[in-house]
Amino acid sequence: MVRVAMLSEWHVHAKGYAREVQNNPETEIAVVWDNDVERGKAFADSLAVEFEADLDAVLQRKDVEAVMVNTPTNLHREVIIAAAKAGKHIFTEKVLALTVEDCRAIADAVAKAGVKFVISFPHRTMPHNLFAKQVMDEGLIGDINLLRIRNAHDGASSNWLPPHFYDPEACGGGAMMDLGAHGMYLARWLLGKPTAISAAFQNVTGHVVEDNAVALINFGDKAMAINETGFISHRSPFSLELYGTAGCLRIGGPDNRVELFSTKLETAGVNGWIRPDRLPKPLPSALEQWLDGILRDGPIHFNMHDATQLTELMEGAYRSHKLGQKVSLPLT
Repeated sequence: MVRVAMLSEWHVHAKGYAREVQNNPETEIAVVWDNDVERGKAFADSLAVEFEADLDAVLQRKDVEAVMVNTPTNLHREVIIAAAKAGKHIFTEKVLALTVEDCRAIADAVAKAGVKFVISFPHRTMPHNLFAKQVMDEGLIGDINLLRIRNAHDGASSNWLPPHFYDPEACGGGAMMDLGAHGMYLARWLLGKPTAISAAFQNVTGHVVEDNAVALINFGDKAMAINETGFISHRSPFSLELYGTAGCLRIGGPDNRVELFSTKLETAGVNGWIRPDRLPKPLPSALEQWLDGILRDGPIHFNMHDATQLTELMEGAYRSHKLGQKVSLPLT
C-alpha cells in the first residue's frame, strides 16, 4: 500500500487524481497540504482525510511515501525539490516548470534522491495516438512533412475555468501552457528533436493570459508541427493529422474516428481510405505507471527527460510570442 500526500487542489485535475488514488486498491490518501489553507481544508474534508498546513511536516511524515503535486506551476520547483530531498516519490501535473533551468534543478534533485517520478501525459496513453506513433515508426505514410494537432475547449468563453487559471504568475501562461501542453508533448514524441518554434497568441475574453493560441514547430527542414489550442472554442473535438509522402492519417472528430490512406498498402490490395478495426491497447495511466514503478520497479513512460522537453517547447513558444519572431531550439 502506497500512502500519498495530495499537495494542493489548485489544479483542475486534482479532484480527479484524488478519486483515482482512492479507487486504486494499492493506494490511499494520508494527508492534504495546500498553500491556500481554506482551499486545502475543504479538499481534505471532501476526502475525509487530515489537512496539514506545514509542507515540511507533511514531507517528514513516515506514513507518507509519495506525493501528488497539483500546486500552482510556479511553485513546482520549490515543492518538488523539497519532496525529492525528503525521499518521496513524485507524481506531477504538467507542465513540470516554467523554465528549462528550473527543470534541470528538479531533475538533479530527483536523480540524487533516487525516487520514482512521473508527469501526467494522458494523450500518450490513448490507443489512437499510439496508433499514430505506430504509423510513424513503421513508415506507413512515408516521410512525414506535417503534423497538425488541435486541442481546445470553451473554458473562458463559457466561464467555467477557475479564476486562478488566468493568473500569469501562478500559471506561467494561459491556453498554450495548459491545453497546448498536450499538443507539444505529442509533437515532440512523434517527430523528434525540434529546431525552432514560432507562436502567436490572442486574448479574446479579456483575461490577462492568452485564450487562443497557435505554435508552429520546425523539425529541421523536413517536417513541421502546428499546435492549435484555446479556451474559447465550443465543442471543438481533439484532432490529429499526419501528412507524409505516401499518405495521410486523420484522427478526431465527434466520434474520434481514425482514418488512414497509404499508397504503401496498395500492393496488398488495400485501396482508398481505411478505418483500422484494431488499435493498440491503451497504456496504463500515469498514476498506474507510477505505482507500478514504486511497488514493482515497472516501466514509467513519461519521465524527467520528457518533462524537460515539454518545458523547452513552452518556454520557446512564450519567448517567440513576446519577441514576435521565430526562436531557435534548444534554448541554450
